[in-house]
Amino acid sequence: MSLFNIVSDFTPRGDQPRAIKQLVRNIRADRPHNVMLGVTGAGKTFTMANIIAETERPTLVMAPNKTLAGQLYNEFKGLFPDNAVEYFVSYYDYYQPEAYIPTSDTYIQKDASVNEMIDKLRHSATRSVLSRRDVIVVASVSCIYGLGAPEDYLGMRIDLESDTEMDRDRLLRKFVAMQYERNDTDFHRGVFRVRGDRVEIFPAYEEDRAIRIEFFGDEIEGLAEIDPLKGDVIRRLDRITLFPASHYVTGKGTLQKAIEAINKELKTRIGFFRDADKLIEAQRIEERTNFDLEMMLEMGYCNGIENYSRHLTGRNPGDPPPTLLDYFPEDFLIFIDESHIAVPQVRGCITATVPGKRPWSATAFVCRRRWITGP
Repeated sequence: MSLFNIVSDFTPRGDQPRAIKQLVRNIRADRPHNVMLGVTGAGKTFTMANIIAETERPTLVMAPNKTLAGQLYNEFKGLFPDNAVEYFVSYYDYYQPEAYIPTSDTYIQKDASVNEMIDKLRHSATRSVLSRRDVIVVASVSCIYGLGAPEDYLGMRIDLESDTEMDRDRLLRKFVAMQYERNDTDFHRGVFRVRGDRVEIFPAYEEDRAIRIEFFGDEIEGLAEIDPLKGDVIRRLDRITLFPASHYVTGKGTLQKAIEAINKELKTRIGFFRDADKLIEAQRIEERTNFDLEMMLEMGYCNGIENYSRHLTGRNPGDPPPTLLDYFPEDFLIFIDESHIAVPQVRGCITATVPGKRPWSATAFVCRRRWITGP
């Protein structure tokens, strides 16, 4: 049985069988760059679905905007109801970057409004990519923006199993380190609560299911999925893996090294501004950075923590930050839908036109990770 199961009343017709056969052959031969052309309505999405089912590889489908990504997500969700079809786009409804106008000593604080549903879908996507092979992630170009390091995100997960020893207080400290907040009255996504020997946590990647952990002394007596509103048990579990509530989680050792590196760079930048007689700028960067460092020491995170991603991941100046692509295994596929629009957005250019006729829609796809830095 195939890893991916297409559920559809339709079968490939016309040029589709030949295209599927040839493109699957190219992928298996490790030909990294391929382009499929077709007019609107020719069935390119269905052809893509069959290629995914034939090759049985984790897949990233990149669209040039949220509207098209949402359309593709719904189509793949319908074609692969038994597999993990995920959605990954920018989660900002509103974003105001911080700014400073030295002439009037005006500081504009960073302000942003995060869409909770999209944030949940992003966490669900990374969780699926790291835990299963039958995954399709439909994404906008947000997938090439900086994200926390996958090794830290995966390393901070917690594996729980029934009838095993686990100190309850130690588990609660782990939840806090994973950026979950304790709240015994308002139970929502990203929160855990404690009621005696019963601990309940609402994972950041779930919408209508929480996890109940029942203790007997220092032993996990039972695990269950529950309705977070009513508390009713949906099903009993033998084991469960819980992933962090933030993509920017880091261990204490890594965080301490990052803070040391940030302080070192801060001294350099303060010296630069003072040497240039920009005393206000020097004061601003010192105040803001020290405030962020205090937040990281006390809470493990700060607003705008992505600004320090290079230090948190131990990368050199100029190195690209981790992205969603780094969460995938080495053999994953990338489909770039409407590639004549999407590829220029990722510093490439693929155009597909027929001389004297209307431009054709194109889907480019690659089977190696180095495509962004290629020619």
